[in-house]
Amino acid sequence: MDKLKILIVDDDKLAQKVLAGHLGAHELCFASSLAEAKRCVEAGRLHICFIDLQLGRDDDRSGLQLIPLAAAKGVYSVVVSSHDSEELVDKAYGLGCDDYYIKGNEEANVRSILGKYLQKRSALGVDHLFTRQFITQDPATKAGILDAIKYAASDLPIIILGPSGTGKTSLGRLIHDHSERKGEFVAINCSAYTEELLEAELFGYKKGAFTGAAESRKGRLAQADKGTLFLDEIGTMSLNMQTKLLKAIEERTFYPLGAERPETSDFRVISATLEDLQGLIAQGRLRFDFFQRIHGLTVPLKPLAQRPCDILPLIHFFAKGLKRLSFSPDAKSCLLSHSWPGNARELKRLVGLLASGHEGRVTREHVLRHLTHFPSARTPSSVGFVTEDQYRCALRDGLNGSVDRFTREIVQRNLAENGGKKTRTLSALKISTRLLYSALKPRPESRTGRTPDGRPA
Repeated sequence: MDKLKILIVDDDKLAQKVLAGHLGAHELCFASSLAEAKRCVEAGRLHICFIDLQLGRDDDRSGLQLIPLAAAKGVYSVVVSSHDSEELVDKAYGLGCDDYYIKGNEEANVRSILGKYLQKRSALGVDHLFTRQFITQDPATKAGILDAIKYAASDLPIIILGPSGTGKTSLGRLIHDHSERKGEFVAINCSAYTEELLEAELFGYKKGAFTGAAESRKGRLAQADKGTLFLDEIGTMSLNMQTKLLKAIEERTFYPLGAERPETSDFRVISATLEDLQGLIAQGRLRFDFFQRIHGLTVPLKPLAQRPCDILPLIHFFAKGLKRLSFSPDAKSCLLSHSWPGNARELKRLVGLLASGHEGRVTREHVLRHLTHFPSARTPSSVGFVTEDQYRCALRDGLNGSVDRFTREIVQRNLAENGGKKTRTLSALKISTRLLYSALKPRPESRTGRTPDGRPA
């Protein structure tokens, strides 16, 4: 992050020092009186101003006078005070302050303030965000990401939902980058480990904790101290592992395998999955209390096929540093109509293949040569050997009735082809004698003289 110029207004030198200690390498200036603070604000070039309301006498609230001046100068003003009355808070916001915090939790408050300031300071940030950091032009996707960024500076847990390849890890890293947390972004794919290995990866272990533990190893929880723990494919985690992780998240303490003393870690949790979490809870595969602990804000990411406006911008982004490509109109049409089962990951692979080829002008044939094709689940008539008529009959009569009718017709046709020889039909269809004779029984008639499927008896 760029270095910010920040003014701290407080007549308590110790309070100034405490606040300054959490502002890192930013350019700081200090004021102990209202007059001194006004001179600093009027001089310009300030980004943020932290204001204590009580400057001087015990009943003095002169810090309020600085708020309108800071607002007029475009300075992000934050009241950090010991006063907690609703009337005073309302008055400060009425004068134009941007945030109001009570003294006592400076580390978390400063992190939150810096994160919110970065979101507010320019519309430029939005353009930069969606053209360089998370490429999208889809309005719903933009809204979801901006909503997530608003909460980046808080400790609120976030769940990102979306199919594989939609950018869940990229979004998790983006939220971390805007969080102002000083620690690392630590990602782990829960589906890549057995329960025992996942526990060792998350909690770490001490030397000799199990066979093969030749030395102690720090776990991902410890690695994510003052940072973000990104749990990908959270729905694959076992119930036992959920219980252990739930306790670590709640208490921010845990025992590495083989340890006698607990360790602590201040980590923020962001989870991701392609599964339906409510469905997992209903199936008993996800503990409700664990879900409540990791669920704060939910951010859905749509598959690429549902945001075709992103395909060409993503191609341009993925092609940076590679050979420049030109796409014919029919090639673009082919790209926009493809189902993209692998989402942005598949598109990135395609761009790499095309850029590595001999052609600079990409045609429809070049695109089709490298695309992955799967039958569409939206056209039942195209799946396997089920015809449209058979599918509609199953919807009308129920699956069991349709299967019985299908079996009857297959048996009778094969029997006719074998000249009525039942032994040949039994052998050809690999069915039991009981099933054969059941299929040959006359079908029951309804009062209308028709069989249950509506055909004449």
